[in-house]
Amino acid sequence: MYKFSYFKENDKQRMFDFIEQNPFAFMTGSFLSGNQVATQIPILLEERDGEIFLQGHIMRNTDHHKAFSENPQVLIVFTGPNCYVSASWYSNPQIGSTWNYMSVHIAGNITFMNSDELAVLMRKLTLKFENGNTESPTFFDNLPDNFLQKMMPAIIGFEIKPNRIENIFKLSQNRDEQSYLNIISKLQKIGGDSELIAQEMIKRKAEIFPEGILWDSSKFDS
Repeated sequence: MYKFSYFKENDKQRMFDFIEQNPFAFMTGSFLSGNQVATQIPILLEERDGEIFLQGHIMRNTDHHKAFSENPQVLIVFTGPNCYVSASWYSNPQIGSTWNYMSVHIAGNITFMNSDELAVLMRKLTLKFENGNTESPTFFDNLPDNFLQKMMPAIIGFEIKPNRIENIFKLSQNRDEQSYLNIISKLQKIGGDSELIAQEMIKRKAEIFPEGILWDSSKFDS
């Protein structure tokens, strides 16, 4: 991961909001032998007593379940929209083009839940993604008993207490103001993920270019 300070999001609430808005995460680890495993799953962020925890569930008897049981060290990667940024949009185009994106990496040790804890998790998970609708037929408490008796033993819940949190919000913070505004304009015209990145850049413009402060891009790496 990039270590450049100007690509870091220092506001923890913004970072946690990003995780809430992009819960479908990439989860990876390895067997003790070094053979790697990975899966993609929705993750819940929970705060207790000032500390955060990640919760989710996976299928039992998969390669990743077996690996995480053997080696509890895991890495969760949350990603958001991303887009190509052409150097032709810069005030000085004689440098390389790049890619803008946002990502949060959280590492920690995984612990598995018992059946009662899994049920609590599934209530929270289904309620969250059903937008708080307790009348939804797919809210955990409304699911048929015969379905739960079949499916619940096939999955296992987990929790991770982070021991390392890193992020990169690479949004052209190292460009001069003219280039920054031009990048926003170009991305808005493209639409899709590009427009979403443009919206994030707009939110941060006043922080990056405070009124009356001249911008010197020479102090930044490309």
